[in-house]
Amino acid sequence: MNQIDVIHIIISFYRSIFQSYNHRVWKGSANLEKTKKPYLWLLGVNLFISTFTFGGGYVVVPMIRRYFVERRRCFTEEELVSMAAVAQSTPGAIAINLSALAGFRTAGLGGAVLSCIAAILPPLAILGLVSAFYAAFAANAVIAAVLKGMQASVAALIVDLIIDMCRMLLKERSPLLTALIPCAFLASFVLNVNVALILAASCLLCVGRVLLKRRARR
Repeated sequence: MNQIDVIHIIISFYRSIFQSYNHRVWKGSANLEKTKKPYLWLLGVNLFISTFTFGGGYVVVPMIRRYFVERRRCFTEEELVSMAAVAQSTPGAIAINLSALAGFRTAGLGGAVLSCIAAILPPLAILGLVSAFYAAFAANAVIAAVLKGMQASVAALIVDLIIDMCRMLLKERSPLLTALIPCAFLASFVLNVNVALILAASCLLCVGRVLLKRRARR
């Protein structure tokens, strides 16, 4: 059995888990509220998402939007954007933080713990596999081609997410939020400002905006 066969077995295993849990827990249901114990679905979907989100934590956002927002309506897209901001600004990996937040929003503390564990297991398994077969992976042209293709897909997913988030912010018709989009991009891409500083400045500006509105109403 070579490394390609091992990868195929792992992918088939997680796919079967996801399809099985998805069918059992959600058969005949279009909304999460129709079941009292969504833990099996959370386990399956987080294993699936964590296994196939190559390219960094931000790729998890469109995946969670697809399964949690569009398909199961666990929460709204606005809530997802807020959770993504919290996941980015808190310590730890974005993917794990966001999975835990989505699990908590879906099924409480138990859902958060289960989602966090499910998000951690696939990377550990894959890293262990890569470490065991590092020499074969590094020299294999097929593996290199697969990774290149994944990079292109990841770029497309991130661009799609950025467009949707910008549209959502523009719907607010707020001059401050509209101005923050290009300013944050320029600060990060051109000036190489630390992401934490950009987030902190954006938060302070938005908090100040809310406080000024409250004072004006008084």
